[in-house]
Amino acid sequence: MFNQKSRFVVISFVVALSLVLSACGGATTPTAAPESGKLKVFGAYATPLEEPWDNVIHAALQAAQQRGDIEYTYSDDIGYSGDMERVLREEATKNKPDIIFGDAFGNRDGVAKVASEFPNIAFVFGSDGGPQNPNLAVFDNWIHEPAYLCGLIAGKMTKSNTLGVVAAMPIPEVNRLVNAFIQGVKEVNPEAKVLVSFINSFFDPAKAKEAALAQIDAGADVLYAERAGVIEAAAEKGLFAFGNLEDQNKIAPDYVLTSPVWNMGPTVDYVVKQVKGGTFTAQDLKDFSLMVKGGASLAPYYGNESKIPQDVRDLVKQKQADIVGGKFRVDINEAAPPSGQ
Repeated sequence: MFNQKSRFVVISFVVALSLVLSACGGATTPTAAPESGKLKVFGAYATPLEEPWDNVIHAALQAAQQRGDIEYTYSDDIGYSGDMERVLREEATKNKPDIIFGDAFGNRDGVAKVASEFPNIAFVFGSDGGPQNPNLAVFDNWIHEPAYLCGLIAGKMTKSNTLGVVAAMPIPEVNRLVNAFIQGVKEVNPEAKVLVSFINSFFDPAKAKEAALAQIDAGADVLYAERAGVIEAAAEKGLFAFGNLEDQNKIAPDYVLTSPVWNMGPTVDYVVKQVKGGTFTAQDLKDFSLMVKGGASLAPYYGNESKIPQDVRDLVKQKQADIVGGKFRVDINEAAPPSGQ
């Protein structure tokens, strides 16, 4: 048994060692486990939750709250003018959550700065940057696989041999979805051309709809709605469309054939387990958004199944099995996609 003097020596050594390790910038240090009770989780979203990207994260955290795993609060529509940094710092200071989830696209530097100021909070953000020691983990949607499957369907469904994609902006996480969709189209219909338009906004439904209508005027008869607003344009013209990120059949049930779906549940569950166990570290959580991990899928066809030829449905089913089974790999192409080719 330790006497008081030996206890003092041990404690002094531990404190000194901790100070040395914290000074080593390259060290990856797990965040501490919460003392008791449910984890406190805060969501910080740049866009309104009507925008599917942030809403996918929000829905997964709501599900975790409903299961009793976490206590969850959030703020949305924070924007890109510097308010994200302020909101994060205020939340971290006043409420001291165990985890902060959010979207760092357009706010990456501010998120990284606040994360460095609060090393005992797990920051888990969608980002095109890498993780930052000791406590900033990153994720992204990796739904290029179901986007490719949608392309297979689209390439077979077009009658004009012209398809349209309306997307946010030519950044890697958007480009890989558009390119995967085009890959699927070209695999089954090499003669088809795909029109690609960028609206330079993550959330501007009116602008996206306008771009979609312009593509329809140019001959596109099947559309991939990478951004909100496109499905409405397709439905108005009686054309088929594919949603994005969420199962968007409810927007236009007669016209949305299916959607590439992103499920943040596996990522949330993994992070919550790590924080509870005191093992959370800065890391790239990409794998949890892939089909093989349940982080991506193809939405049901609902009442539109009979509109898709049986041979096309069979092809999609086989390709999906091959992807999950590791027999087929969808290309990850993050270059700016061509338009009209």
